[in-house]
This record gives sequence, C-alpha cells and structure tokens, in this order.
Amino acid sequence: MRNVFALVLLVGLGLAGFAVYQTNLYISQMQSELAEARRNAVTVEMVNVFVSGSELRHGQQLTRQNVRVAPFPAYAVPQGAYTDIESLFPNGATHRIVLRAMDPLEPILSSKLTRPGEIAGIASHLSPGKRAFTIQLTQTGGVAGFLRPGDHVDIFWTGRTRDSGEMTQRIEAQIRIIAVNQSADMDRTSPVAEARSVTVEATPEQAAMLAQAQNSGRLSLALMGTSEEEVAGMIEVTQDSMLGIVREERTAQPDAKCHIRTRRGNDMVLIEIPCTN
Repeated sequence: MRNVFALVLLVGLGLAGFAVYQTNLYISQMQSELAEARRNAVTVEMVNVFVSGSELRHGQQLTRQNVRVAPFPAYAVPQGAYTDIESLFPNGATHRIVLRAMDPLEPILSSKLTRPGEIAGIASHLSPGKRAFTIQLTQTGGVAGFLRPGDHVDIFWTGRTRDSGEMTQRIEAQIRIIAVNQSADMDRTSPVAEARSVTVEATPEQAAMLAQAQNSGRLSLALMGTSEEEVAGMIEVTQDSMLGIVREERTAQPDAKCHIRTRRGNDMVLIEIPCTN
C-alpha cells in the first residue's frame, strides 16, 4: 500500500513539474514575440489638428479661445481640417462664423465656416461663379414644406405655348437649395411648415432662365433623393400626352391663286391678284 502511495506521489510530482516547465516555456515564447513586435512596429506619423472646444451652432462665432489642439494620425486627418492657426484665423482675424453645427472636440472643417471676415449670410453659401435666385412657391410647388437648405431639386415650368397649348417641362435639374424662406440653416431637422420661397444656387444663365420662367408661368419643385446622381433626359408633358390623345396632322393646302385678264396691245395677259374669298 505504501509503495502504491509513493508511486502516485512521484507521478503527481512529475506531472506538476512538466506543467510548470511548459508554462515557463510558453511565457518565454510570448515575451520574445512581444519584444520582436515592438522592434518591428511601424511608427505612425501624428499631426496636430484644431478641434472645437465646445458645441457650436449655425451663426455663432468660433474664436481663438474656443479652439483646441488634438493629435490625429496623418492618414486620418479629414479633408478641409486646419493644422495651422494662421490658416484658421488669417491676417489677425479674431473669429469665424459657423455655418454648420459642430460638437465638442470635433475637427474644424473649412466647409463649416465662413471665409475670413465674412458674415453667415446667403452669399457665404454660394460656390464661386454662382448666384442666388429666389423662387416664389405655392404649397404644392414647395413639396409640402419638406424642403431644407442643402437639398437638391428639379425645377418644372408650367405655362402655355403657341404650338402645344398648356404644358409642363423640366427646365433645370439638380439645383441646390441654399435657403428656405429666409433661413439658410443647414442643420434644421424639422421641415418648414409653409415654404413661401426658396433660394437656389444657379449660374448667371440659369438665373436668367428661371427669371423668364417665373414671369411667364408657374414653377414647381421636385425633391431629389440624397443618393441620386444620374440626370434623366428631357421631360415634357402636354395636355394631350397626359390624356393619351393623338391628333392627326393636317396637310397644309396650297394657297389659291386668283387672276384677272387684261389686254396689252394685241395680247391677252393674266395678272395675279390676292383672292378675296
């Protein structure tokens, strides 16, 4: 009995020693791998980026006292971010006006600020070479009040023409709205209850066309989806095409000619005159 007990004890000690050996071997191997990984680690380049020090909303001032600096990996710096204080506040400027809302510690982007010295008016939302044009709307023409600054719309004209009678035609596509009524706040989340007017961004040629269209008929807007990019071809609807009416084309009859006979010397001559009937 004692021999059996001694044998079991020896086996147990052997297994315990083997386990300790395997554990030490595993720990040593992991430490070697970690050390090798540290030696081979690639150093990530960091860049200081200016961020907002507090929550800011449309129309508020961003001052030098309200900016902070945060390190960002160079590959992760957002486009339009500021990394130099002189770029953010050039020529000794003390503040910039906020166009889009910013949360605390959010990177400050050029697209969310007015240009230096500019106020947060309609002009600050215009792209270079573009003009602001205001369209007066009815309740139905304004997409039932679901328009917001930053949306894109197709513009349709409805009026009468000499050849086709009353018709509707799309005259502009993918036009960007920069203000609804007198508000250019792009962070508005609720629709405007009654959109009486919208101001759109247009080229000078588009503005002239819209002015002519607004004075000669009615304008309506069709809201586009945020992911839509393709522009369809020309869209034109007349009363006949809407109702499926096909009219036969009449061949124009040649004008009748009338003549009178008169004598010139010894000859009888036909002279063409306008017909009275």
